[in-house]
This record gives sequence, structure tokens and C-alpha cells, in this order.
Amino acid sequence: MTIQRLAVSWQLSDTHGWGIFGLNLVQNLMRNGPIRPLILSEPNLLEVPSDHIDELRPMIAEMRQIMKAIETQDQPVHSAQIAVLHALGVDFQHVEISDLVRGGRNIGFTFFERGNFSAEALDRANAYDRILAGSTWNRDYGRAAGIRDIEFVSQGVDKSLFHPGQASGAYRDRFVIFSGGKLELRKGQDLVIAAFKIFHARHPDALLISSWQNGWPKSAMNITASIHVSTSPKVDAAENLMITQWAVDNGIPANAFIDLGWLPNRTMPAVLRDIDAAVFPNRCEGGTNLVAMEAMACGVPCILSANTGHLDIMTDDNCFALHDQRPVTDQNGDTSMWRESQVEQIVEQLEIIYTDRTAARQRGEAGATFMGQLSWQNQTAALVNAVSDLL
Repeated sequence: MTIQRLAVSWQLSDTHGWGIFGLNLVQNLMRNGPIRPLILSEPNLLEVPSDHIDELRPMIAEMRQIMKAIETQDQPVHSAQIAVLHALGVDFQHVEISDLVRGGRNIGFTFFERGNFSAEALDRANAYDRILAGSTWNRDYGRAAGIRDIEFVSQGVDKSLFHPGQASGAYRDRFVIFSGGKLELRKGQDLVIAAFKIFHARHPDALLISSWQNGWPKSAMNITASIHVSTSPKVDAAENLMITQWAVDNGIPANAFIDLGWLPNRTMPAVLRDIDAAVFPNRCEGGTNLVAMEAMACGVPCILSANTGHLDIMTDDNCFALHDQRPVTDQNGDTSMWRESQVEQIVEQLEIIYTDRTAARQRGEAGATFMGQLSWQNQTAALVNAVSDLL
């Protein structure tokens, strides 16, 4: 192995998908090898054990030295002894730090939800030594589009946190439905709103708990393109989406809705163990949907749209599938690969779970068993294996 370090270009965090991915990747490389990680930005951690912070301190100090050297010398750093794992966004654009730190090997990681790539976008992708994709669907679409070297590596779950456990009993007299993921048209919260209104009219004991905050609130506004909602979400003085107000404005009774706001990842298992059903009617997932994976790992009966990245975590008996998937028309960009779940089928699956709790729990247990093979430790090893010939 000529490469001595694997650098992660994006911010480590415990509040959003990319950050949780990066945090777990770095921690598992530090603890288990086979290569030492390097971070390139300040972590943003809300609630992480002090020993985990202590574990990261030497890496944070090292990162600050690198950033100071770049600032002092006013030029990028290139080291043949490191491989850099670059976060890639729309059309394989990279974050700013990727211009400042380059390695002997440069590997892109992507979760894309829009296709029909331009020649320039494909050139950017093919400039990397390898592209890693968060779903088999991303991998296969990328290969067909002309990306020469692209492989699939799934995200993982922290099995020390996300596993079946005792419910708190806080909602003993309610049927609790969970919906998670940043608020935007792609994630399908409009479909959850529409289905829940119908279901709640039949079952007044139903309660919808959401984790819908979005760190990029402007991106949430495209949800008003949906016929299922009538108003756009408002933003408060702290730049947080006013989720509860938006839900009420779109017909959800205030006493049937709870918004969790921003929660650290470590607090989510306690929330999920109180859930009777989780709904993920996502129109497109470039990855395997980390929030859904964590819900399944806790044994929650999950309703999943049978499209794109979700297909990597679905079997015949580990979830409740939304198979009726229809094309989506969106005037804001190419969504030819997106698919739309039907509100009636979401309600139908909720009714099945509501009616037969025992069978639903069995399916939830099958989901937890499936997720047992996708620990972050296993998936970190899979990532290293996928690029081992480059190291």
C-alpha cells in the first residue's frame, strides 16, 4: 500500500446524511484500519460522546495545520501519499476543499438524483481515478451514461445505536407514524401529508411525527410543485423551516402532528422505538436512504417506495413496498428517473399495519435482521475494498 492516508473532503456531522456517513467512515478507519483517515474541514457535532471527541482531536489539530499552510502559502496542496475521497454534487461538481487538496489518488463519491449528464459532467466524473456510488441504481445509470469506472458501496448503520429495543410508552394510546428526511419534493413529504389526512380521518388515534428539517431551506420550496399541498413552508429568523405551521396549513390537525426539529443522530433510536410505522414514499434516492435504514434497523415496520436506491434495501418480507410507481413531471429540471408513489397505496399499507400489528412487527424484525449485515464497520471495509487496488 503506497497510499498512507485516506482524506475525506466533506464535513463530519451528526445531523445530516453526508455528515453521518463521513463521521462513521472516519471513526471506523481510525479504529479498524487498514488505512489512517484524514479530515479536511471542521466537524459540526451536536451530541457526540466525549471520548469520541477526544478520539477526533488529533485529526482536527492536523486538519487545522493543513488549512493554515494552504492559507499561508496561498496555493493548493498535492500529496502523492494520500488518496482523497471527494464528495460530488449535482453534475459531479465538487466542494471547494477539493480544489485545495489533491491526492496521489482522487476518488469521487456520488449520490445523484438527476441524470441526462452533459459531456462536461461526464468529463468531470471520468477525471477521477474511480467513482463510488451510493446505490446499484446510481452505478448502473452511471455506467450506461458513460462513466468508465464506477462501483457501488452502500451506506451503513451504527448497530450499537440502531437496533430493536423497548418503547418508552410515551404514545401508548396512539398509532404513531414517522416520516424522516429533509423537506423537499424528492423526499415525498407532500405524499405523506395527503395519505395521513385520509388515514387520520379514519383513525383519530393516529399521530404523525416528522424529522423534516432541511439545512438548505430554499431547496424545500420546490415541494409546492405538488398538487397535494397548497402552501410553501415558511422560514423563521434562525433560518429553520416552520414545519409544524406548514403541516397545519396543509390540513394536518395540530394535535396529530409533532415536529422533532434538529436532533443529533444518537437521539434517534429512542424516537424510532416508539414508532408503529414509518413512511418513505421518496420519488428518488441516489443512495439507500440512511433514515429509512436506521428505522428498519430499529425494527420499525417501514413503507418504502419501490424505486431507485430503495431497491437495495428491500426484500419481499422486510418492508411494505409501494410498487405502483409512475413517472414524475417536474418543470424545474430533469427528473426522468423519478417515480411517484400513489397516495391510495400508502393509505392501504398503513391500514394493513394498523390492522395486524403482529404481522407488521414480524416484517419489522425482518428489516432489522437485514440491516444487521450493513453495519458501518462492514460498509467501511467494503468501501476500502472497492478502492484497494488504488491504495
